Amino acid sequence: MAKQNGFLYVVATPIGNLDDISQRAITTLQQVDWIAAEDTRHTGRLLSHLGISAKTIALHDHNEKQRAASIIQKCLAGEHVALVSDAGTPLISDPGYSLVRQCRDAGVRVIPVPGPCALITALCAAGLPTDKFHFIGFLLPKSQQRQNQLAEVPAGVGTIICYDTARRIKDSLQDVAAVFGDARELVLAKELTKTFEHLEYGTATQISAWLEADPQRCQGEMVLMIAPTPKAESDISEAELSTLKLLLTELPLKKAAALTAQIHGGKKNALYKVALQLTGETE
Repeated sequence: MAKQNGFLYVVATPIGNLDDISQRAITTLQQVDWIAAEDTRHTGRLLSHLGISAKTIALHDHNEKQRAASIIQKCLAGEHVALVSDAGTPLISDPGYSLVRQCRDAGVRVIPVPGPCALITALCAAGLPTDKFHFIGFLLPKSQQRQNQLAEVPAGVGTIICYDTARRIKDSLQDVAAVFGDARELVLAKELTKTFEHLEYGTATQISAWLEADPQRCQGEMVLMIAPTPKAESDISEAELSTLKLLLTELPLKKAAALTAQIHGGKKNALYKVALQLTGETE
């Protein structure tokens, strides 16, 4: 009788509090033949905490495509492999996509073992709409790249969620204000499930001021959430919005709105209301 293939388990691990790991995840890690880890030393500390002795193999951004072939061969030989990242759910802004894709193509069964995920953890406590949301991963490292990345998010996608580093978060908040205006409601979640977990609410300017008030606040892992497009803003086209944002950098509100309406044949009053939202000004 032919030997059965092994499985690839995609196992979520804690994002901070080690008690968040599920019993199913522990059992899976105990029983597999190999654990593919983003950082074997980091995962080694978790395994030691759990009292698990297992063979580990490194799988990260720089070796994933090449290492995937070796892992698939193990599965085809009947061995079971668990994929973990440094924290949270693998593939969510972490390595694993290429491996999972190649396993699927090779006929290796992929079994998810769900658990912690920073974006869901942040969203459920933010008090922003959860019926629709749009995750864009890590914000890009340079200011113009970030502004382009944010500007490309379509209107009407709901709450926007992104990850960022403590080192860049204050610059990123400036870019968020440049793209969406400083009136847009934001929520910054940091150090989720850890000792200094905190969610800060406000505009980009308000949250920046909160970070500036204490250097200790600008540390740890960050999840930034941006409230959905206001209704008045969603009533205009992407082209109108792009033109309006550009003109607002050089012209007063009324002139920018009027010229945008003239260029696109839109409604001046609606565009003026959006301009007020983008700049945080009042009539």
